[in-house]
Amino acid sequence: MTMTLTSNASAAADLAARLIPDEELQPRSAAQVATLPAFADKLEECARRVGVPYCEAPHDVQDALVLRRLQQIVNTVLLNPLWRERLHYFGVTEAPADLAEWERIPLSDKTVQRDMFMGARAGMVVPIEYGGFEVVASGGTSDGRPLEIVYSLRELRDTYRISGAFMGAYQLSRYLGGAGPRWLYTTLADYQMWSSGTMVGGVLAQVPGINYIGAGPVTAPVLEHMFSYPGSKALMGISAGIGFLSELGAAMPAPARESFKVAMYGSGLIPQRKQEELRAVYPNVSILSYFAATQAECIGLQLDHERPDHAVVPGLHLVEIVDEDGRAVAEGEEGELVVTRLHAHEAPLLRLKLGDRVIRRSPLDGPGLRTGRFEFAGRSGDTLHLNDSQYSAVLAQAALRAELHRVTGVDLDRVALDVQFVNHRGDKLLVLLVAADDAERLAEKTEQALGPGGWRGLFAAALPRSLSLFNDREATPESIEHSGYDFRLAFVPRSSQEIERTSVGKVPLVRDRM
Repeated sequence: MTMTLTSNASAAADLAARLIPDEELQPRSAAQVATLPAFADKLEECARRVGVPYCEAPHDVQDALVLRRLQQIVNTVLLNPLWRERLHYFGVTEAPADLAEWERIPLSDKTVQRDMFMGARAGMVVPIEYGGFEVVASGGTSDGRPLEIVYSLRELRDTYRISGAFMGAYQLSRYLGGAGPRWLYTTLADYQMWSSGTMVGGVLAQVPGINYIGAGPVTAPVLEHMFSYPGSKALMGISAGIGFLSELGAAMPAPARESFKVAMYGSGLIPQRKQEELRAVYPNVSILSYFAATQAECIGLQLDHERPDHAVVPGLHLVEIVDEDGRAVAEGEEGELVVTRLHAHEAPLLRLKLGDRVIRRSPLDGPGLRTGRFEFAGRSGDTLHLNDSQYSAVLAQAALRAELHRVTGVDLDRVALDVQFVNHRGDKLLVLLVAADDAERLAEKTEQALGPGGWRGLFAAALPRSLSLFNDREATPESIEHSGYDFRLAFVPRSSQEIERTSVGKVPLVRDRM
């Protein structure tokens, strides 16, 4: 049977039920779970039946199959005593009938992940003694504590193949054209137990038609050697590593620099100044975001360097954007990013909060690709606490940039290499550190324009604009003035030690000092 592309919900549900029949929907034992057909097989069979790649199938077909898979996952985790206790506590005793019921399942966080998959690994449905698993670790850059997750090797390989095929078809194909070989490098991870090294590398190595090199950290001579290979090139790394490429390639011969077509970064944002430096050294480069996490090797990809939104890889994870009650937000609204891995028979983890704030965007609806989209808004911890009020650091940075440019003519997007808010909460002092070339001249220029006490007025004008739509009456310039806080923006030299960096060179946007 082949469905038409003008599907409907009833026909889509019938198809999903045939793809995951009742005897597979509710496994009776861990041994049966270990033998369940891979979800990747279901995606491929779905594509055959609808006559187009799964990524281009109608939304109701994709939604029905994902719901059927979620029902199977809940039935599976109920076989595990720890998961069964957790779900029963929240009133979940059976598979959800629809996504509204799915949202009754409690959100998971890093503590839940540790409890389930570290130590005794009591959250695994199929015990690790069965074999055939891989343990992947986080670098611990957010809280410094180790964090592990367990994957079935067979399912991990499926997700690499699905993600790599998506990257090749819908992202890199428009950027890595021309004659000659195509190269895809990554500078991630000093050791391969890190998720960034093994998992992202696993995806990149599966992009069709490219030559993959897992380079790890590189020096200028090594980068020049790699870029001397004939053909177009893409490189993926953390944002700090991508920003550093302008320095590494400054002395590189022009043909090598011109062959660099795509720079992909996997964390945070790259300041406008660093993007301009990259394009000055590599004139043909486009800068794209690759969104991933320890639990999810490829969540969303920026398909167009001129648009900030990320396209979800269909069939890989259920990607939710939820409010504080775990309910889906409307299009255009900001919420918490939550993922559930769809390829996880043996070791599922339900509704994991990744610690990112994103904005729900309208889905892509063909022709061609059909999938959900979101836009990165910042880390969940990127919050400024001024007494009892909370402000978005991302919005505060944007508002301060606008105010500073209006009053002094200095554009932080143009001059800032790194930025970091340091909140000295005990002393009631909020400082925005800005790493920039010619820091002394910029400091003098802004001080002259603002005059004594000028920073207080600038922050008082900007901070009220960093509250959400529903809290925008919580702060006014007058309330900021009477908060007891002092405010300062300080320009510091490039690579200043005043800016705190993680062990892998990331610059957290907010640091609290008590």
